[in-house]
Amino acid sequence: MLSRLLYYIVLKPLSFLPLGALYGFSDFLNLVLYKAFKYRQKVVRDNLINSFPGKSTAEIEEIERKFYHHFCDLIVESIKLFSISEKELKKRATVLNPDVLNALFDQGKSTIISAGHYNNWEMGSAILSRFIKHHVVGIYAPMSNPFFNDKFLKSRGRFGLEMLNKNAVKEGFEKNKHLQTTTLFATDQSPTHSKIVHWTTFLNQPTAVLLGSERFAREYDFPVIYSYISKPKRGYYEIELKVMEPNPVSTKVGEITENHTRWLEKQIEAAPEFWLWTHKRWKRKMKEGDVLYKAGSDTI
Repeated sequence: MLSRLLYYIVLKPLSFLPLGALYGFSDFLNLVLYKAFKYRQKVVRDNLINSFPGKSTAEIEEIERKFYHHFCDLIVESIKLFSISEKELKKRATVLNPDVLNALFDQGKSTIISAGHYNNWEMGSAILSRFIKHHVVGIYAPMSNPFFNDKFLKSRGRFGLEMLNKNAVKEGFEKNKHLQTTTLFATDQSPTHSKIVHWTTFLNQPTAVLLGSERFAREYDFPVIYSYISKPKRGYYEIELKVMEPNPVSTKVGEITENHTRWLEKQIEAAPEFWLWTHKRWKRKMKEGDVLYKAGSDTI
């Protein structure tokens, strides 16, 4: 009951406000979360200090301040997705070079897109199918609240995005074999239960990386695309697509995973305030038997 009240009385009505008004609410939310309640500030600060050991305290605090401002924008932009029009979303999350994917579609190829939780990945994935020819599939982790899980799935799927439960990815690939798809993988999640992961150094720390995008790219020989999302100004995002690996079956084990990790790392280092620092990315630690990746190795 509380979930329904929150959605129908608060979130859905807020979503009909113009984003200009919602950014005023974002500024207020920033004061509440960052200044008053210090929401996950220890997690954010520790992540930044460990990721950028060469930066001064003042530099870390400046990144932190900019991050919370951006983070609150993400919250109100997620609310706006409940009712945003296709026309407005296409204006605010633009694919600069859809021909990268469309050319592969014309060659009869399905693809995999690798991306991180950088800038507004939600808006980009929700509208992608309106720019390209492929059937777009996004992988999600189910929410514990069934009501909100249903509402967020419907919100993200309003413009053609098929949402695929992370626990049924293989089944989804098989179900869609008759289609030309592009499947979106968020590759910077912290693996919790996966027994086989890719250990590498990411942002100056030993890091476990999920192997899902590499696994399916190699199994189905789907070219891997990296999605860069930039934020030229508040409320607007630009998506640039780059072919990262055109021939996955020719790669060595761990190569694709290492590459998309390095590409994301460079993006974060260039503008760190736009990555999702509130998540506990490094909660999984190396254990006896874990080995960091080395180029040219056939094992992980």
